[in-house]
Amino acid sequence: MYWLSLVIAGAFEVFGVISMNRIIRQRSLINVLMMIIAFVGSFSFLTIAMNGISMGTAYAVWTGIGTVGGALVGMLMYNEARSGLRILFIAMIITSAVGLKLIA
Repeated sequence: MYWLSLVIAGAFEVFGVISMNRIIRQRSLINVLMMIIAFVGSFSFLTIAMNGISMGTAYAVWTGIGTVGGALVGMLMYNEARSGLRILFIAMIITSAVGLKLIA
């Protein structure tokens, strides 16, 4: 349950980053509301996850999900660079998050 909450928090975090990009491209009330909802959801589910996962692990995994998700969204939706090194470092973040799950 706590790990599912953490994954949901990370998904909201990615949605928040997408919303921020939308605000930069087109400032509108809907985009601002989407960003607010996304970040409130992200922090709310992170709080739930931290009831059963240590703070350091939960925060590291949540940040990793947001970082990887933001990078992947940038590459897939906004045509950002797709270099081999970038993909390698994204894989390292995922490996680190899995490692934290295995030892937590």
